[in-house]
Amino acid sequence: SKSKSTSASTYQYTSTMTKLSLALSAVLVGSASAFSMTMKAETGATFRRDFLQKGAAIATAVAIPAAANAYAVPDLLYPFEALEPFIDAPTMKIHHDKHHATYVANINKATEGKDEVDILELQLNALEAGPAVRNNGGGHYNHAFFWDEMAPPDQAAKSKVSADLEKAINKSFGSLDEMKAAFEARAAPGALFGSGWVWICVSGDELKLVGTPNQDNPLMKGVTDDVMFPILGLDVWEHAYYLKYQNRRPEYISNWWNVVNWDKVSENFAYVTEKKAGVPVRG
Repeated sequence: SKSKSTSASTYQYTSTMTKLSLALSAVLVGSASAFSMTMKAETGATFRRDFLQKGAAIATAVAIPAAANAYAVPDLLYPFEALEPFIDAPTMKIHHDKHHATYVANINKATEGKDEVDILELQLNALEAGPAVRNNGGGHYNHAFFWDEMAPPDQAAKSKVSADLEKAINKSFGSLDEMKAAFEARAAPGALFGSGWVWICVSGDELKLVGTPNQDNPLMKGVTDDVMFPILGLDVWEHAYYLKYQNRRPEYISNWWNVVNWDKVSENFAYVTEKKAGVPVRG
């Protein structure tokens, strides 16, 4: 009968819309907690109106990222094994997926509920912001910087120091080889005890060689006499090399030159000298 047909149609429509609402709730579980999984099935225009209103609210929640996840570990620009034989794949995977990820998780926790600030901008006043921002914000920036200045050995071998960078190196160190020798000496265990980083930085109209402890960097006010802008940096924490080199840090340092992408370092130099600012990083 007509009555039965109408009733069946209404039931089918209600059932379909209820299934859709439940499916949407499942997909958007992290952002749609307000959309009840036990929503009462309704019929007709009232149901459609409520469904659309609730759906719009969910879509808005999904579109706005949580401030607690403002920072992310950037994907490498090359496979984990790409830097072999100079940096081994297991080290790269643990270093990137575990150590860097921990810094990112902790800086997100430290800045939860606060206005989002670019990780580069966060460096300047990191010491004043306290240990959580200093250590983890520095750790995130430093590692994001580090990954992108390296390339597979065959690509790194073809990369070139730009004419402008070569001129600056010669002015500050005498030659590229002399800069490398000074860098290796500064990064040696006797010169930089424990964990830290070694940097080539732009300072005024010259380049300077700087060592920093832990996850500090020269962008941070108070770490060095003046804020400087890194164009090249090396991680000498044991987690960066120990699986392959154990206690042979000098061997790790000298082999590292084989994966330095001088095209990228030259780009960093050009950016810093033009902008008078630090190099932006991904993540």
